[in-house]
Amino acid sequence: MKKPFLVGCLLVLTLFMKAQTSTSGSDTAWSIYRATATRINDLVHTKLEVRFDYAKSWMYGKAWITLKPHFYATDSLSLDAKGMEISKVALVKGGSNTPLKYTYDGMILTIDLGHNYKGGEEYTVYIDYISKPNDLKVKGSAAITDAKGLYFINPKGEEKDKPTQIWTQGETEANSVWFPTIDKPNQRCTDEIIMTVPDKYVTLSNGLLVSQKKNGDGTRTDDWKMDLPHAPYLFFMGVGDYTIIKDSYKGKEVAYYVEKQYAPVARRIFGLTPEMMAFYVRITGVEFAWAKYDQIVGRDYVSGAMENTTATLHQESAEQDARELVDGNSWEEVIAHELFHQWFGDLVTTESWSNITLNESFANYSETLWDEYKHGKDAGDAQNFNDMQGYLQSHSESKDLVRFHYSDKEDVFDKVSYEKGGRILHMLRNYLGDSAFFKALNLYLVTNKFKSAEAQNLRLAMEEISGRDLNWFFNQWYYGNGNPKVEIGYSYDDAAGKVTVNIKQTQPGDEVFKLPFAIDVYSGGEKKRYPVWMEGREQSYTFPYSKHPDLVNVDGDKVMLWVKKDDKTLENYIYQYKYAGKYLDRREAIDFAADKQDDPKAVDFLKLAVKDPYFGLRNYALDKLDMKKTTVKTQLEPVLADIAKNDKKSIVRAAAIGLLAQYSKEEYKPLFVKAISDSSYSVAGEGLEALAILDANAALAQAKTLTKQPMKGKLAATVTALLIEGATEDDFDVVAYDFSQLPVSDAKFDALQPFADFLGRVSNTEKFKKGVDIIVDFRESIPATYKAQTSPYINNLVLRGIASKKGTAAKSNPALQEQVDYVTLKMTAPAEK
Repeated sequence: MKKPFLVGCLLVLTLFMKAQTSTSGSDTAWSIYRATATRINDLVHTKLEVRFDYAKSWMYGKAWITLKPHFYATDSLSLDAKGMEISKVALVKGGSNTPLKYTYDGMILTIDLGHNYKGGEEYTVYIDYISKPNDLKVKGSAAITDAKGLYFINPKGEEKDKPTQIWTQGETEANSVWFPTIDKPNQRCTDEIIMTVPDKYVTLSNGLLVSQKKNGDGTRTDDWKMDLPHAPYLFFMGVGDYTIIKDSYKGKEVAYYVEKQYAPVARRIFGLTPEMMAFYVRITGVEFAWAKYDQIVGRDYVSGAMENTTATLHQESAEQDARELVDGNSWEEVIAHELFHQWFGDLVTTESWSNITLNESFANYSETLWDEYKHGKDAGDAQNFNDMQGYLQSHSESKDLVRFHYSDKEDVFDKVSYEKGGRILHMLRNYLGDSAFFKALNLYLVTNKFKSAEAQNLRLAMEEISGRDLNWFFNQWYYGNGNPKVEIGYSYDDAAGKVTVNIKQTQPGDEVFKLPFAIDVYSGGEKKRYPVWMEGREQSYTFPYSKHPDLVNVDGDKVMLWVKKDDKTLENYIYQYKYAGKYLDRREAIDFAADKQDDPKAVDFLKLAVKDPYFGLRNYALDKLDMKKTTVKTQLEPVLADIAKNDKKSIVRAAAIGLLAQYSKEEYKPLFVKAISDSSYSVAGEGLEALAILDANAALAQAKTLTKQPMKGKLAATVTALLIEGATEDDFDVVAYDFSQLPVSDAKFDALQPFADFLGRVSNTEKFKKGVDIIVDFRESIPATYKAQTSPYINNLVLRGIASKKGTAAKSNPALQEQVDYVTLKMTAPAEK
């Protein structure tokens, strides 16, 4: 599973609040050892026949489940079956069904088999049932909040702008809402799912579609078969009005299920999938095991994406129009992430949720591997760095990577299992070398394919290939927690021709990390590398030189998962940028110079940095410019004008236009007007925003014209903000509707404050309440992963700001006190569902 992300809004929020500290769980949680599920019976095969009641949001199901005792004989069977209505339970034998005695508590179906089956002896039970997902109340995860398993989207067609769809979400243990099973990750079986649906819809499930039969009542029955075993949480059904775009990989079907309006750009979104498959086969040495690979987009799916075997489900953010794609495919890394799960997670599956990092760290790290291969080393390093920051800023130092103690299984889907785990793999790859690392991945996959695994299986594979003991590494990084924090100092002795590097670990507690890394010494145009080990709280390393070093670069490969304070000079960093040259070398230099913009040398350097070969660093350097400083503003102006006109990357041009707007010069007006017609939403949005500074009336007129065409992203946010700013209370219905229709996105965050300011001007109490409810609905629709950051911002700044403004007005108009009371109440009250 890949969690969703809101990059822009979270960057904004850091300006207003401190990150919330995560805890490792209650004392009660730590008293419970989360063991791998005991296997009494093993799943062998599951056959389902299902049909859907759209009016009730029910599913009528028949299940034939073949099992066998794992080792010890047993005469009973316990199945997860959440919130179902059970009509019949029987033993299937000799072509007939014999009723079986059972008890059912609404969650667990316990069956008396009427016979003592010995280990390995197969039997089949039949269950007739109704799944009622909307009647079930169970806790979900940070990524998907209710764990209903089966989701009916707009089932009655009452929302005119939303298609009718059905999709399922199994991870962690929610598929047992729609079919009885042993819903544990260390189970696996083959399956057959036979769906009867309205003939106008297409279906998708695991494996291959082996038959379709039209029925006389306007329905169609599709038969999907999965001949290779996989875990129950990876079972999937999707139903809806989709266009199917066919592709292939080595003769196997690769298909993209998209809403019709996105069919023309489906290949631009998903079309790199076959190349990704070939790349992953090459680096793992393991062929794609499954019969096909399809991807489908589901409305109202908030979990990012889910790696159901052969049938990945994506949230609607994946569907980008042609103008969005001008700025780049924002969903490419998610596509890569889910595909890699077909090896790590689906072919080899974590044996328990405690070991979920075996699934998620590899999928996370695959984003770095893919970007490195497809877009260059800088792109891979940028992805790696951003994920490292995601972990470091989550304040999760108290959590082990492999966690045998937690409050709820959903809690392990976090920045530790994903981002930290990926960075640990990056360090392991660097320590072992590419050849050994990837050969070990091959051994791990081949040894454990179609099985469950734990972190020790990975360690054994790495040790077998490399010949090195890795207990120290796994004990430290997999079964421990936290990360080092270091202070690095330098002492030069030109007379003796020696430099001493002192490194001190400063993280709290008694933990001392064992760290292998390289120290590079640059002197006289040459680099000498010194591999070192740090095993104490504080260590010093001395290296000779004949000429005073221009730079001593600790962690020359820039792979360490640590927080560092490095005592370098501006001159050191400028040299590092030019000659060490890795992405993080250059980024560190930009960061340092950004804090020294009163220094002419730093400003000269930033003029170089905004022209960096990698567009991500060009953009980053532009963002770091302090335009309040006269020297910066004066010296960078011609550079910014050139970038705004000529940079090959639209998002870089957009950033430069945004900075040029701060000059408020009429000479740039033609550039801004031209930008509004750019194919990039980012460039067009920045151009319109810049025009508004010079000519508010002209910008508002442009905004009104633009409402007649589709738009997203920065352009949609800017248009919305301008219309809101120029709106009167008579425009409330239009303004409120436009804001409410923006999806959960950076664009909606950009429009949030202008909408709040507009509500401050609304005197009609009923309209005001409706507007506040729209903000609260937005707050509640944000995935739980980000609520710790977003809710305080929306409550304490946006809603409280409205309340303050209304409170001031209420002093002269007491009738407004009702509005003050309402918005105050809504600061913490959840939206009504």
